[in-house]
Amino acid sequence: MKKVAVILSGCGVFDGAEIQESVITLLAIDRAGAEARCFAPDVAQMHVVNHADGKVAEGARRNVLEESARIARGDIAELAALRVDEVDAIVLPGGFGAAKNLCDFATAGAEMTVNPVLARLLTEAHDAGKPIGFACIAPVIAAKVFGAHGVQVTIGNDRDTAAAIEAMGARHVECPVEAVVADRSRKIFSTPAYMLGPTIRHVAAGIEKLVADVLAAA
Repeated sequence: MKKVAVILSGCGVFDGAEIQESVITLLAIDRAGAEARCFAPDVAQMHVVNHADGKVAEGARRNVLEESARIARGDIAELAALRVDEVDAIVLPGGFGAAKNLCDFATAGAEMTVNPVLARLLTEAHDAGKPIGFACIAPVIAAKVFGAHGVQVTIGNDRDTAAAIEAMGARHVECPVEAVVADRSRKIFSTPAYMLGPTIRHVAAGIEKLVADVLAAA
């Protein structure tokens, strides 16, 4: 059975992992007969957003690993515990947590930095020839880590984000929500998900194809 590490970034679209994207990813992996293993960094969230009104909850504090455990039903490990040789692939769902908690793209743009543990693991996986999938805004992480290789990724068609991706050395390819951009030579796969939407069924179509492509390359 193939094993896929799913990297979560909290719980909730505005300050963590996008819940629907995360659940679709886990479901697609299970339906394909593979095993998902969830991981998240044990760090504080950049901030906490009240998802009822979209406002930052001043003074509130939450932990990325603890919040991610909500999506994983408690079956999750700290990111540093991930061993690349124990999995066949890695997938990163989106949500603002990917841009706030796994990296600082939300505030730094193309000058962003990536969580060093995550950057190391992605590099190790790539060097080992293992496929990696990125959904929604998460492809900016691929652009930062693999931009020097000219990796091809997509976030859909947002001009500003695409420009930042290209500024990091990657190539942005416009893509509809139901499709995947496959950089097969580098085994990097990406899909726009809720960067485009508009509904869960459209997002699911793209993520399901992403998971299928990742598993086929594993």
